[in-house]
Amino acid sequence: MSLPAEFHEIAKRVNNWGRWGADDEIGTLNLITDEVVREAAASVRTGRRVPLALPLRRDGVQTGMIPGRVDPLHTMVQINQELFGAGTIACSDDAVTMGLQAATHWDALSHVSHSGRLYNGRPADTITAHGGAEFNGIDKPGHIVSRGVLLDVARALGVERLDSGHAVTPEDLEAAEELAGAKVGPGDIVLVRTGQIQLLLAGDKHGYAFPSPGLSVRTPEWFHARDVAAVANDTLTFEIFPPEMEDLWLPVHGLHLVEMGMLQGQNWNLEKLSTACGEVGGFTFLLSAMPEPFTGGTGTPVAPVAIL
Repeated sequence: MSLPAEFHEIAKRVNNWGRWGADDEIGTLNLITDEVVREAAASVRTGRRVPLALPLRRDGVQTGMIPGRVDPLHTMVQINQELFGAGTIACSDDAVTMGLQAATHWDALSHVSHSGRLYNGRPADTITAHGGAEFNGIDKPGHIVSRGVLLDVARALGVERLDSGHAVTPEDLEAAEELAGAKVGPGDIVLVRTGQIQLLLAGDKHGYAFPSPGLSVRTPEWFHARDVAAVANDTLTFEIFPPEMEDLWLPVHGLHLVEMGMLQGQNWNLEKLSTACGEVGGFTFLLSAMPEPFTGGTGTPVAPVAIL
């Protein structure tokens, strides 16, 4: 089944291929300039730090819906081992096996493809079993620090958590922007709160996963017009799931990652951040969200911190 004409029309309007050169592999992260970071640092008012990551644990977010995406399996490989003889300093080491998108994470630009192409026109078959992503891998950004803006859609609409069938629209984003009292601009990282993660935190990971509110296929054009650098939210699938258009699965992924070259993040815990922003009376902050530089990785776990 081919993608519908409506998808391709939106794709043409948001396409960034060639905008930063034919060899570009980081897309809208190019918008995070030194000046943007300098101004972002000026948004720190109290020094309060709010962590946004879920714990990495065996009983995590994954339900088995996505084959191979497993929760972290933590194993001790040595315990109090005296490596250099009896009575010497003893060491403990451990190892982890996990899906790189298992918990709080960034999707790399190589995470999805459509019509045989990745961001900037790279062939999708440049992703291989042994080498991973030859282009657009999560190792390419290096660092991600910028101004973060919390668009608390749930709070703006007067609810604790959006209904499971709610597709977040540009109008919703603008209502949250008005609540924030800050205009989203070039180089910003936008965090969209739906409240959906409350279900996960209460122990209902299946209810958290499906059905789920999320971003509408109408929102990529809004982010494109604002020159947003990256977007993350507090849901498993990022976009509304099941999709708002019948049989059009993950269109926002395709538009963000392939057409725009914009990273997106899922499973970000924005509950404490929502409370903190309300307490300090501001919804902008310095955001540090460093990717782990897995060579050829199509995603990465991340432990973001908002500094208010």
